[in-house]
Amino acid sequence: MIIYDLRCDNEHQFEGWFHSAADFDAQTSRHLVSCPQCDSHQVRRVPSAVAIAGHNAPEPAGPAPSASKTGSMAAMPAGTQIMAAYRQLVRVMIEHSEDVGNAFAVEARKIHYNQAPSRAIRGNATAQDLDSLADEGIPVMHLPNIREEDLN
Repeated sequence: MIIYDLRCDNEHQFEGWFHSAADFDAQTSRHLVSCPQCDSHQVRRVPSAVAIAGHNAPEPAGPAPSASKTGSMAAMPAGTQIMAAYRQLVRVMIEHSEDVGNAFAVEARKIHYNQAPSRAIRGNATAQDLDSLADEGIPVMHLPNIREEDLN
């Protein structure tokens, strides 16, 4: 898997994960890659901070005051970039999962105990349902419901 830093024609920066450079080229030529903020399909690769400061970069004169030599650091994206990334995550999860509505806890148990086909599901669950699922060792991810108008 290759992670590319990308930028659209409106200068929004984001990242994309691809199987190969050829996969990136094929997806962009078919307009399958779009900016999560503005949906522009005019996307290009940009230099990655990791690639620029790669392993051949000279060692600093002294240790960094807040990081160890083996630690990693990253800048947190601005609020709009976080929301755009969250919107893209939710969109992908919705496209690749089955909505089971209020039967989420029941269906998650069926899948866990091999009483139903293994598949990605989404739906609604109470806090008590989530606690019970966790107690049974059933992994779930809780995502808050964010309205589309709150993402802009």
